[in-house]
Amino acid sequence: MARILAIGIATLDIVNLVSAYPSEDCEVRALDQRVERGGNATNTLVVLSQLGHACSWGGVLAEEADAAFIRADLLIHNIDLSHCRHQPGGKNPTSYILLSQATGSRSIVHYRDLPEYDFEQFRRIDLTAFDWLHFEGRNVDVTLEMLVHTRRMAPHLPVSVEIEKQRTGIERLFALPDLLLFSRAYANASGFSDAISLFAAVRPQARQADLVCSWGETGAQAQDQAGVLYASPAFPPPCLVDTIGAGDTFNAGFIDARLRGLSLANALQSACRLAGRKCGQQGLAGVVDD
Repeated sequence: MARILAIGIATLDIVNLVSAYPSEDCEVRALDQRVERGGNATNTLVVLSQLGHACSWGGVLAEEADAAFIRADLLIHNIDLSHCRHQPGGKNPTSYILLSQATGSRSIVHYRDLPEYDFEQFRRIDLTAFDWLHFEGRNVDVTLEMLVHTRRMAPHLPVSVEIEKQRTGIERLFALPDLLLFSRAYANASGFSDAISLFAAVRPQARQADLVCSWGETGAQAQDQAGVLYASPAFPPPCLVDTIGAGDTFNAGFIDARLRGLSLANALQSACRLAGRKCGQQGLAGVVDD
């Protein structure tokens, strides 16, 4: 069992299942509706907790009604909240999600009125108490400050950063982590049509890191620090049910595999298998096959 800290956000997800994605300016009836706790960092922790790790979250919760729902869900999954900041006022991030029954894909409208986790809160954490540190690649200036602090205070602590979206200056984070986890959405938004071309562009800025990019239904690829490439196919479920959180599940599977000493090639395959399992079920509970 490893001790893992993740820094990022938790959200309230309101998910409407529709038969097919609606066209503009029309009205459709939802087939089902559910309310879940979401957020990339906390999703990854929930899966890592099911994989047997001791997980802690550093993030912000507004002191309003939705926080009780988010907190309760994280506690059910044994996520330690002692490093959270509780913010008077504001609104917890909320994602309004349309989930297409026809394709299993999702579209998200996100709203937030809450400050990001700040460096002063992070600086109080004893990083030597952890075996792995994971960041969402957001709030670039502060995340960079956290990464520099981590390298100074805990130089041997493995650090991963998820690069999900194209954000101004996010490339400044590339030179510090041991592992960069890219999404296909980031690659496409940055003008790359495949993971290999993304790796070639990123490598001069991240010579110290293993690079990983998940590519949905085609699987995932990785490149080690020496430039050697690895690939794994996807492992789709018998029936595609729900892709919400699949990328976060992939990241958790990869981190778990590396903590267990698996090679880069085997870690890729393990992560793809777990993400495929997630796509065949609703939500994250029970995603790990005991």
